[in-house]
Amino acid sequence: MKIKFYAAALIAGLLFTACSTDDNSSTELETTDAQSAAVPKDIIKKLKALNFNTDGIEKRAVDRPDGSTVTSYLVEDDIMLSESQINEMSGVGITDKQYRTYNLVSTPKTIRVLGFNAPSSQGLTAKQKQALTLAVQNYNDLDISLDFSLSFGTDLANADIIIFQSPGAAGGVAGFPSNGNPYQFVQIFSGMEQYSLSVNEHVMTHEIGHTLGMRHSDWFTRESCGRPSFGELANPSGAVHIPGTPYRYDPNSIMASCFSASETGNFGEFDIVAFEYLY
Repeated sequence: MKIKFYAAALIAGLLFTACSTDDNSSTELETTDAQSAAVPKDIIKKLKALNFNTDGIEKRAVDRPDGSTVTSYLVEDDIMLSESQINEMSGVGITDKQYRTYNLVSTPKTIRVLGFNAPSSQGLTAKQKQALTLAVQNYNDLDISLDFSLSFGTDLANADIIIFQSPGAAGGVAGFPSNGNPYQFVQIFSGMEQYSLSVNEHVMTHEIGHTLGMRHSDWFTRESCGRPSFGELANPSGAVHIPGTPYRYDPNSIMASCFSASETGNFGEFDIVAFEYLY
C-alpha cells in the first residue's frame, strides 16, 4: 500500500501507495530496465489479463520471520503473488467492484493473527502492535462468518496471518488467499513509525483485507494515488465487482490503493458492505 503509496520503499512528497500522506502529488514506482528484465513477459501478460496494474512490477525476495526467503512478484506496490498463484488465478473463470479476487477464505473460520514480537528488526513496535489490535477489532466488529483472534509472540506455527516489520519507507505488503486460507505473511514497513496510530491502523486493516481476497477498490485507475479517472475498465477476470458497492472511485474505501496522513483507520461504508456480502 502507498501513502497516496502502499508498500513502496521511497517517499516523495506526502502521498503513498497502499498507505500514504496527503498532498497534491503522488509517488509512483516506475519499471526500470533491470526490473523489466527480471520479470518474464508471460508473467506480465497474465497479470495484465487479470487486470493488475503492471507498472513498477518487481521480482522480490522477502525474508520472513521463520527464516525462509520467498521470491514472488510485487504488484501494485503492496500485493505479493507467486508464479504458482498467478497461474492458478489465470486458470479460473468468473461468472459473477469494491473488488475482490476469486481467491477467498473458507468459512466459517477463526483466523489466528500473530503480531510478531521479537527483539529483532522484524518485531513490531509498540505503535504497530496497538494499530494491529485496532485493525483486528475492525474485522471482529463486522457481521461476518470469520472471527479473528490476536496474539503477540513468536509462535509462527499456530498462526494463520503473521504481521511483521520490514525495512522500508511506508505502507505494507500482503497477498491473496490460497486453498481457502488467508495469505500468511504480511509486511509492515518500518517507516510507518513516523505516522499516527490511526494511519498505522488503516495500513494494517488494508493489508489484512488483501489476505482475505480484497483487491484495491480503485485498481482500474489508482485515482487515490493522484491519477486521473479514465472510466471503468473491469472485465470478469481477476477483479470481481461486489454487489452493492460503487463501480467508480470511492475516496472513503480503506482498500484504495493509496492512503493519506488524515486516515481514521475505520472502514468506509462500502467496505463494510463488501466484507459482509463476501463473508
